[in-house]
Amino acid sequence: MTELNDQYNRSMRDLRISVTDRCNFRCTYCMPKQVFNSKHQFLVRNDLLSFEEVTRLAQLFVNNGVRKLRLTGGEPMLRKNLDVLIAELSKISGVEDIALTTNASLLTLAKACELKRAGLHRITVSLDAINQDTFMRMNDMKVSVQKVLDGIDNARSAGFESIKVNMVVQKGVNEDDILPMAEYFKGTGNILRFIEFMDVGNTNGWNMQQVVSGQEIVDCIQQKFPMQPTDPDYTGEVAKRWRYKDGGGEIGLITSVTQAFCGDCNRLRLSAEGSIYTCLFASQGVDLRRLLRQGASDEFINEVITNTWKDRSDRYSEVRGKGNNVVHKVEMSYIGG
Repeated sequence: MTELNDQYNRSMRDLRISVTDRCNFRCTYCMPKQVFNSKHQFLVRNDLLSFEEVTRLAQLFVNNGVRKLRLTGGEPMLRKNLDVLIAELSKISGVEDIALTTNASLLTLAKACELKRAGLHRITVSLDAINQDTFMRMNDMKVSVQKVLDGIDNARSAGFESIKVNMVVQKGVNEDDILPMAEYFKGTGNILRFIEFMDVGNTNGWNMQQVVSGQEIVDCIQQKFPMQPTDPDYTGEVAKRWRYKDGGGEIGLITSVTQAFCGDCNRLRLSAEGSIYTCLFASQGVDLRRLLRQGASDEFINEVITNTWKDRSDRYSEVRGKGNNVVHKVEMSYIGG
């Protein structure tokens, strides 16, 4: 296994694999109804990478230093037989961690147990509010918050000990739920992470005035629950960690807008139709599906992968607003978060 570095000496360690571009939510910051319920064309089945193709590519990425695999979407639970893919990925020598990001609304106890048996290590759940009205307004599909909370409980019952809960915070939308969310998850063993609203894609109408900074979030929680910062678990960890002083657990802050972490970014993203993207804010990817289906050898595809990473110089969040931003960016629903 080789060590592969980009133009800023960042190693390839984390591969995000989107297994579908579809979702059962229509969150306004990701898949707003006015776009995705009208003119948007979703991928047909043959456009998606097969599980065999995903596994073949994952092996090549692992050969180049990837140690963590995360399955994303869209909503990955909409992809049938996801446990079959997880079982195949878990057989790849060198993979240290397989995780899943989901809205958990479809995560029954039976499904959670199935994923655990297949070799899934960790689950991250997207939940943007604990208030029922706020949550239903944000997912825009009348899905109740209890549906997601039940999914989290099911994951815990299935034996998943490392459950993270991600909340995207938007000013004027759900910032009133910051403290209630912290209060709900404090002491549960689940780690709540607050994400600054980002300008991913082109359909969410992002502007800086909607960003609630990580510092503002900390200040809000500190009013009731004193905290202190703590060291990251590993190099490249995106979330800044804060522990409750009373031992009630911790929270995380993902501050890619106000405190960019491009310098440690070791992530690569594989879209559902087989293109690789070297940044969440990228405008275009490199098509590997075409190579797979034209019969290219592993050696040739590996060369494409290594050259793509070696040429990588992305640092979008560090240069945001400095006059050289990407005009057209890939949608988050297409390559996962």
